[in-house]
Amino acid sequence: MQPSPAEIARTLAAGHLPAVAHIACRPGPTPVRHVTDAQGRVLLLVPSEGTLAGALRPQEGNDDTALVLDIRDVPPMASSPSLGRIWVSGWAAKLSGDDARVAALDYADTDACGDLLDIGDGQSLYRMEVAEVRHERNDKLVEIDPDDYAEATPDPLRTVEFDLIADLADHHMAEMSDYVRRQLGEAARPGDEPKVVRMDRYGFLVRMGGRSARLAFPRPVTDRHDLAHLLHPVLCRRCCDSAA
Repeated sequence: MQPSPAEIARTLAAGHLPAVAHIACRPGPTPVRHVTDAQGRVLLLVPSEGTLAGALRPQEGNDDTALVLDIRDVPPMASSPSLGRIWVSGWAAKLSGDDARVAALDYADTDACGDLLDIGDGQSLYRMEVAEVRHERNDKLVEIDPDDYAEATPDPLRTVEFDLIADLADHHMAEMSDYVRRQLGEAARPGDEPKVVRMDRYGFLVRMGGRSARLAFPRPVTDRHDLAHLLHPVLCRRCCDSAA
């Protein structure tokens, strides 16, 4: 099993990657700070005075502004394949009062930055209602149903993926190589040195020279601690064998 396009989109849109906004009838693109809330709606943190706030000001007769958020994956390692790129389209409206306060708490769940304390003065929050989501990877474009996108959840390992892969490479290379060879069976070749290059809740991708293989976990993991529990028999196999 591996992440669905909707899960990949939610992971990329979560707020841990740089984004640019293409705003209707305005020059651009423009870099923008963002996160997504539990429903996948985009929250934009914008200086109250400046080019971006001016661009997001609705046209006369409207109360929101159409825009497209463009977000590209940044792989954890130079040798890691990219998850691609997403475009999230919709309409953004400035929040005030209780709506802004609730949205600020949602924003802080992902990025508890100091500028949230300045909302209503030097900073403003906009909420973007999602109307269309597209995912591009390896020159293949997939349209994602907005309801599927809203129901999906970001991958819980994405923010620590680099740390996890680096830890395996620095401290558990021999154990992981043994495990990968056992899993691949006859497909493993003499001299293969498997290297983990991507990881998510469903499993990990290993590269062996010019070949790649995806190995699945017995079940999806919920967080870093759950992953450690799941991998303990693999990483401590030699210890367990010695004790036996």
